Amino acid sequence: MPFHIVLVEPEIPANTGNIARTCAATGTHLHLVRPLGFRTDDRTLKRAGLDYWHAVRVHYYDSFDELAQRHDEARFFMASTRARTVYSDFQFRTGDFFVFGKETKGLPQHMLDAYPDTCMRMPMGEEVRSLNLSNSAAIVVYEALRQNGFPGLK
Repeated sequence: MPFHIVLVEPEIPANTGNIARTCAATGTHLHLVRPLGFRTDDRTLKRAGLDYWHAVRVHYYDSFDELAQRHDEARFFMASTRARTVYSDFQFRTGDFFVFGKETKGLPQHMLDAYPDTCMRMPMGEEVRSLNLSNSAAIVVYEALRQNGFPGLK
């Protein structure tokens, strides 16, 4: 069972493209929640994902609620600079969903409030507001893969 990266209303095509490349490399599914800040045929998006798009399973939703209803048995981990728990303190298992918000605002408070026990953050210095979205997604998915013995990867 794969891991899942969820991007809620992503705004920057290059970030989504980079995340798609990480998904291709790891067998992780990519879930995109509309509205998107770009067209999916955007050449910047395609260039960032290079020629790996054929290896990415991409799923589209009109809302996070739609995604959550379709995967009602799933565990959702919400990435936020406002979270108290560090991502590496969680024990991830295959099938988990890692949810990231838009680059300019992050996840809305109501989503964080709905999943208070699974909000996670990446530690960083005080002089930085946040990490790049594609870096954050890669950090979390590789930690999850490491914890599970890198299933299916060589």
